[in-house]
Amino acid sequence: MTQTLLAIENLSVGFRHQQTVRTVVNDVSLQIEAGETLALVGESGSGKSVTALSILRLLPSPPVEYLSGDIRFHGESLLHASDQTLRGVRGNKIAMIFQEPMVSLNPLHTLEKQLYEVLSLHRGMRREAARGEILNCLDRVGIRQAAKRLTDYPHQLSGGERQRVMIAMALLTRPELLIADEPTTALDVSVQAQILQLLRELQGELNMGMLFITHNLSIVRKLAHRVAVMQNGRCVEQNYAATLFASPTHPYTQKLLNSEPSGDPVPLPEPASTLLDVEQLQVAFPIRKGILKRIVDHNVVVKNISFTLRAGETLGLVGESGSGKSTTGLALLRLINSQGSIIFDGQPLQNLNRRQLLPIRHRIQVVFQDPNSSLNPRLNVLQIIEEGLRVHQPTLSAAQREQQVIAVMHEVGLDPETRHRYPAEFLWWSATTYCDCQGINS
Repeated sequence: MTQTLLAIENLSVGFRHQQTVRTVVNDVSLQIEAGETLALVGESGSGKSVTALSILRLLPSPPVEYLSGDIRFHGESLLHASDQTLRGVRGNKIAMIFQEPMVSLNPLHTLEKQLYEVLSLHRGMRREAARGEILNCLDRVGIRQAAKRLTDYPHQLSGGERQRVMIAMALLTRPELLIADEPTTALDVSVQAQILQLLRELQGELNMGMLFITHNLSIVRKLAHRVAVMQNGRCVEQNYAATLFASPTHPYTQKLLNSEPSGDPVPLPEPASTLLDVEQLQVAFPIRKGILKRIVDHNVVVKNISFTLRAGETLGLVGESGSGKSTTGLALLRLINSQGSIIFDGQPLQNLNRRQLLPIRHRIQVVFQDPNSSLNPRLNVLQIIEEGLRVHQPTLSAAQREQQVIAVMHEVGLDPETRHRYPAEFLWWSATTYCDCQGINS
């Protein structure tokens, strides 16, 4: 007989603003058995993350209000549990892999300190025993040379490596229920497959239930036993994974399954001129030691890369996390020092100063990987997106800039009414789309 691990019963969650309450999760009911994986899918803003965060009561109250329903773990209510009871559940019996590792990891503490804290608090382990457990878990999630990385801080890791550390942190407690909110978003396909296999193995070892939130339908096909589809705060369809993919009943589910990208690249015009020519690009970061922090060596992270890109062409740069992809992009933008040759539209970039680079940067735009790091939290969306226009098109009036911002927000599917809000008010996926806007509009 299967054991019900988690039961969400007619849950409704709202956000209060003055005298108005906006319902963002509406009458949702879900159930997870021990050893089962339930995938929660739906578009950004459909209420998936709010539902997940409500399980451990991690949403700030106010403004959040639990309007109706209940959440039960082993039959005991979590919505009405005391803080002491919740402390015994959070991170211990129920662990969570958060969507944004750079926000979730403490920037002031090393990896070893943060991972040891988990084992010390939840499993009472001493440092010597904990170190072996930490190294084993980091190795299983694909962190290379784990022993050397323990003294690193979060900012010294790539986005994919930070995500893997978050996964390791959640798995160290060997939880009964794992809530995974987009856990493989920043991972390359090889590491993604490794993580999914690890989750399957641990699920078998621990009889662990899992709530897996994702946009990636191919992962859902491989991992989930059952699937729940959310739209506008409601759960519109639930079924076994094989049945749902074979014969979806709700129109939104049908639309969702038909929305996976397809098609062929746009053909290149002939002849296509060379836009970017990179030869023998190399990037090395200094290794400093001692009280005076003298440079004792260099860590070469990009080694003699050469490629060309023609006008109208798309070049895909792929590789595992930490392989140097983002570093290559930063070097092309001259945001970090590098060696080698970078020629853009016939003009060498390596020896140009900031003033000389300004008109060229108008023609080379970037969408950064982490919206929380690249969006200024003190500026609203309008100010962020129009910043490029202020620099590169200074003759435009404020009204003209605002009209261009509204137009580009429409192009990427964002509501222009949100242009006066701030980055912290948006979910990760929405913030990423605002980064896209910033790049397109400049």
